[in-house]
Amino acid sequence: MAIRLPWARRGIIMRRMADEKRMGWLARVLSLAGMVGSWVLILIGVLWAFGALWFDFPLAFLRPWVAAVFGVVVVLTVILVRPRWRAKLGIMLGILLILLWWLTLQPRQYRDWKAEVAVTPWATIDGDVVTLYQVRNFEYRSEKDFTPRYETRHVDLRNLRGVDMFLNYWGSPYMAHPIMSYDFGKDGRVCFSIETRPEKGEAYSALGGLYRQFELIYVVADERDVIGVRSNHREGEDVYLYRLNLISARDSFLEYMNVINGLAENPRWYNAITNNCTTAIRQQRAASARAPWDYRMLVNGLGDQMLYERRAIDTSLPFSELKALSRVNDRAKAAGDTPDFSGKIREGLPGMDAAE
Repeated sequence: MAIRLPWARRGIIMRRMADEKRMGWLARVLSLAGMVGSWVLILIGVLWAFGALWFDFPLAFLRPWVAAVFGVVVVLTVILVRPRWRAKLGIMLGILLILLWWLTLQPRQYRDWKAEVAVTPWATIDGDVVTLYQVRNFEYRSEKDFTPRYETRHVDLRNLRGVDMFLNYWGSPYMAHPIMSYDFGKDGRVCFSIETRPEKGEAYSALGGLYRQFELIYVVADERDVIGVRSNHREGEDVYLYRLNLISARDSFLEYMNVINGLAENPRWYNAITNNCTTAIRQQRAASARAPWDYRMLVNGLGDQMLYERRAIDTSLPFSELKALSRVNDRAKAAGDTPDFSGKIREGLPGMDAAE
């Protein structure tokens, strides 16, 4: 005999069944999302570990083989090991072991460096007078043909009149290399270029820059050297120059002094994201003095646009006009190796004439 339930009770039961069905569907979705998310994280870890072995394994001739063996082991683990959680656990342990090994790699001060980065600068400070040692001032005949020359320079902080920023592009409009130049009036200008420190025969690699492939170096140089080689001798490079407004020149310069002296004693790794030519500038400042983070600090080819929006460079012209005017390649080629190289590349630039 069939039992008939009151309509109200039947409604409650039907709603409960619908809720249970929805909860079951939600649980399945969350379970699938968790599974996919965990495999995505593991894949990222595997790719990182593969790169660490490929770029940083101590024996260079074994790097491709060691990385390939790791990749094969990961694939076999995914295919053969059951249940799945054991496969995941095994792979994660492998990644962890590689990470722990990788963290033991230490930068070195003495290698067979390329000539351009062979010498580490340093400084002494006596009151307001700073003595800079190993200031690079090469004589270039071409990008690869040059006579190395290093100088000792004395600058008085009381003569510091301002700070300029060069942006050097070599291809993509989204990536650039900033170079800071400090104007000490009668004491001249001092440039800082934060770069990788490759060994002889070693070429830069964007992926390798994410690992412990290159040490970091702060090149301290004359403008005719560090700017002239880019504007006058390298093919396909464009150099732009801006006067910076919102910056404490003295504090900023002393930050560089602190870093170059630290690097002379304790080398550091370059990293294409966390410690590159732009992020290193921000990190050398006290946390309270750092500018607000902006994605254009990584996509640094747009850095001048960011500075324009923050009114840290001249805003008397529309940005497009300012940028077109600020390209100094033609002026630099016309100036050549003349003693007044720095003055000639600044002729007609907004904010420069009053400072010269």
